[in-house]
Amino acid sequence: MYLQNYFMKNQLFYLVALPLLFLIMVGSQNVSAGINETIEKAFKFGQEDAKYGQIKLNLRLRYENANTEETTARTAEAFTVRIRAGYLSPEFHGLQGYAEFEGNQDLGINDYNASRNGTLRNKGFDVIQDPQDTELNQLWVSYTGVPDTVAKVGRQRLKIDNDRFIGNVGWRQLEQTFDAALVTNKSLPNTTIKAGYINRVKRIFSDSEEMTAPFLNMAYNFEGFGELTTYGYWLEYDQAILFGKSNQTYGVRFNGKKQITDDVNVLYTAEYAYQSDYADNPFSYDEDYYHIIGGVSAFGVTLKGGMEELGGEGSTGQRFQTPLATGHRFNGWADVFLATPVHGLRDVYGSATAVVKGVKMIVVYHDFTDDIGNIEYGNEYDFLITRKFGKHYSLLAKYAYYNADTFSTDRQKFWIQAGMEF
Repeated sequence: MYLQNYFMKNQLFYLVALPLLFLIMVGSQNVSAGINETIEKAFKFGQEDAKYGQIKLNLRLRYENANTEETTARTAEAFTVRIRAGYLSPEFHGLQGYAEFEGNQDLGINDYNASRNGTLRNKGFDVIQDPQDTELNQLWVSYTGVPDTVAKVGRQRLKIDNDRFIGNVGWRQLEQTFDAALVTNKSLPNTTIKAGYINRVKRIFSDSEEMTAPFLNMAYNFEGFGELTTYGYWLEYDQAILFGKSNQTYGVRFNGKKQITDDVNVLYTAEYAYQSDYADNPFSYDEDYYHIIGGVSAFGVTLKGGMEELGGEGSTGQRFQTPLATGHRFNGWADVFLATPVHGLRDVYGSATAVVKGVKMIVVYHDFTDDIGNIEYGNEYDFLITRKFGKHYSLLAKYAYYNADTFSTDRQKFWIQAGMEF
């Protein structure tokens, strides 16, 4: 009833968003095949092999509704369009460069607090972390002149493993990128080594945090079984106000699947990490991280069950932290637990994914407690339906409901999104 009342009173949503979604859906299926090929060739300056480089374009239109109950903040509503435009140069003697700008702009509905909007009116609304801004998103140079090695320097997108420790927060309209150097080497059989150094993180709020952060990630692929990864991350923040986020993390992860029949696969993940204070962190702590997943995939349906645990000692400065992660991917889409509670977090969850005639549907249930199971944090229900149309277009609808019990306050979020990428 709540969402129905909202849509009835917002004619702009009907007049702009829904027709555009319809045009993308219909056009991509029927008349756009030839148009898409023409656009692809034009973005390569008329050359199939992109000998003069290639223009990259990404457009994402999104409506988001966020409501935290029993608070003074009013229900937030955002109707935004995110545009990324970049140029990828041709490769020359192993060298290649890329420059990309991105911007996020509201389309008439902007009753939300983006945590940095700077307007008193919007501070009365719930938070949607998509500020209106324009920024340099990527600017890097890569070199492939050494066999089995890629070196990249500059502002770049980093996605390490499953984004739990270093990720781009790609769900938000302005993504997270890094001023960094990364060397990826695959010279050893079945082995991938990533060694990097981060100097600055450009966050989803379009602000920056400076740091000294080397990292090492080494993975070995056991063919037919999965990948074993070991890693170390050393995050030293340069600003005194951020010293409490400095930490060092060491971990091991095994992720894979085993084919049982042509249509049936068994899925499994096991991960452990140890974290402690580092550099100028004023707090002394050491905490553990566990993540275990088991599942089966058969005939277009995937069922998974898992448990993720982040330790906490009862203090803000003494808890397992992942400040560079893509937090939205973990512990519920309502984003209640982007920061680990002081008593830690245990997330026991199950998910079902099905693909029917190109439509992907996901249902997830979470049960949250502290890291030893004594304090109930509530539960959450997440739903998603999405479909891709060819290579360039997509539609998505997504809903999250967090039931807080007595821990906090209930929260619900709803999204409708259309995307185009060349």
